[in-house]
Amino acid sequence: MDLNRYKKDSKMPATLKIDFVSDVSCPWCAIGLAALEQALERVGAGVQAELHFQPFELNPQMGPEGQDVGEHLTQKYGSTPQQQAQIRETIRLRGEAVGFSFRREGRGRIWNTFDAHRLLHWASLEGAAKQHALKKALLQAHHGRGESPASVDVLAAAASSVGLDEARARAILAGDEYAAEVRAQEQFYLNAGIHSVPAIIFNDQHLISGGQPVDVFEQAIRQLAA
Repeated sequence: MDLNRYKKDSKMPATLKIDFVSDVSCPWCAIGLAALEQALERVGAGVQAELHFQPFELNPQMGPEGQDVGEHLTQKYGSTPQQQAQIRETIRLRGEAVGFSFRREGRGRIWNTFDAHRLLHWASLEGAAKQHALKKALLQAHHGRGESPASVDVLAAAASSVGLDEARARAILAGDEYAAEVRAQEQFYLNAGIHSVPAIIFNDQHLISGGQPVDVFEQAIRQLAA
């Protein structure tokens, strides 16, 4: 999925399909989405973007109680508190540059996000705009306010805030609706070689990985539209 393999003489479709593979618990996903949105604004009406949010779990085995993020990062990567603090500041500044505000208080916790992905799948059935709005609401709830994306109340409130039916959201969360669909999508992207997020796939062919700057996304979109 190398962008450089794009054939210059191929024609740009009327709509640019973008699959944004990500996890609610991933701060770089919040940065990447904000940067992608700004890049699309810069390109303007010349490109019609069809944005789909696809599920990926950074910590699928995480228990319902969650885990202190510092403890989690030490276990997973062997990083020290000082290194973690430096990374948090880098993330905060990168977020600030694209208009996303990360909370400063404390280190927070890592949570299981499977239910958030089930809710996002339901939102996609209600329309791409609803899914997009819910994704942003969940990222802001978790990274901006430190709320748990595993909490039924947090998820239901996020759904309600973007005009989705809160009672329906709670009914979904109380059962296992869309679990099979989410598992299938997660496996699809794992089989496609996606093992870190965000992973942004254009027209099912071209991949950009990571929370890249606005200019990187803009250049890619313009190249595809050329």
